[in-house]
Amino acid sequence: MPTTKEIIEITERNSAHNYQPLPVVIERAEGIWVWDAEGKRYLDFLSSYSALNQGHRHPRIVAALKEQADKVTVTSRAFYNTELGPFCVELCALCGPEMEMVLPMNSGAEAVETALKTARKWGYLKKKIPAGKAEIITCEGNFHGRTITVVSFSTEAEYRNDFGPFTPGFVTIPYGDAGALEKAVTKNTCAFLVEPIQGEAGVRLPPPGFLSKAREICTKHNVLMLADEIQTGFGRTGRMFACDHEGVRPDMFILGKALGGGVYPISAVVAPAQVLDVFKPGEHGSTFGGNPLGCAVAREAMRVLVDERLAQRSLELGDYFMAQLGKLKSKHVKEVRGRGLLIGVELHPGAGGARKFCEALQAEGLLCKETHTHVIRFAPPLVIQKADIDWALERIAKVLVH
Repeated sequence: MPTTKEIIEITERNSAHNYQPLPVVIERAEGIWVWDAEGKRYLDFLSSYSALNQGHRHPRIVAALKEQADKVTVTSRAFYNTELGPFCVELCALCGPEMEMVLPMNSGAEAVETALKTARKWGYLKKKIPAGKAEIITCEGNFHGRTITVVSFSTEAEYRNDFGPFTPGFVTIPYGDAGALEKAVTKNTCAFLVEPIQGEAGVRLPPPGFLSKAREICTKHNVLMLADEIQTGFGRTGRMFACDHEGVRPDMFILGKALGGGVYPISAVVAPAQVLDVFKPGEHGSTFGGNPLGCAVAREAMRVLVDERLAQRSLELGDYFMAQLGKLKSKHVKEVRGRGLLIGVELHPGAGGARKFCEALQAEGLLCKETHTHVIRFAPPLVIQKADIDWALERIAKVLVH
């Protein structure tokens, strides 16, 4: 078995350098814990950016994967399969009675692209926007993926540099500014794309009432409200979806990550039939989208979320964790913010960046990752216990309070 040093050297030599991982090599995992190549145990406090809400290798989800793998894995959408229909029914039920149809894909970025294509086509067919004139409003600080179209409306130079020319048709407003949203709407606006909480931007929450006001504005102007819940959905923020905190129903949920239970990539767009019925055969698709293996895994992943009350667990433990973090007397901490078990600790610029603190936490057996230079993101699997949070808090205090 190669050592950690050898594995890192091989990876750095033969893998493109589009990530900057912490220097740990994970060999196996279970629940909230992972082990490196030398057998050292770490508490996973990142959850693969919320893909592991149900924890690593949840036995029910792994069993569903194995059972389906023994039957059929991929059929393409050239044929029907036994899992897609039931998956769509169950996902719609989880999202609410207004949601009637599902368009399954694989990655979160694919789901966002699908949502954008749907919104534009809806704009032309249903709202009668002149051909080629559809506009979609997005927010400053957004992160919706890495495709050319998505980075076209990013406000982060790092995501855009040297990737142009960019896709037109997008208008940007300040995040959380309902007045700016109202002003940005024109007769050619087909959709407003928003994250209920901006995860990659540093766990940024909009002002209270913003989502409700955005819903009102979109309804008033016949504009689709697209909620990107890829990172915030499936219990992460203490509700099944982050929009639920304000009782808001978007016109479209964009979902991924935890939908696959940390076992298999699957994403989806979920919307009323009058939105998703704009597609005709051949206009959009994916070879692997809606494959039976992914659908079987997702069905069990959703059942686990409900049966184990993971959203409620996230709400209760998140409140506790936030309160304890707020008591830390650290000269480095500027602000603690978040909802449920999606928490950001913003450091003062003088602290020297969040990376070195994440490296120090790794040495203490706690794995997390910096975001936006000065923010440490804490997002453990939702199956975590209070005692495990206390264990983590001891190490966080050791690193931050000095």
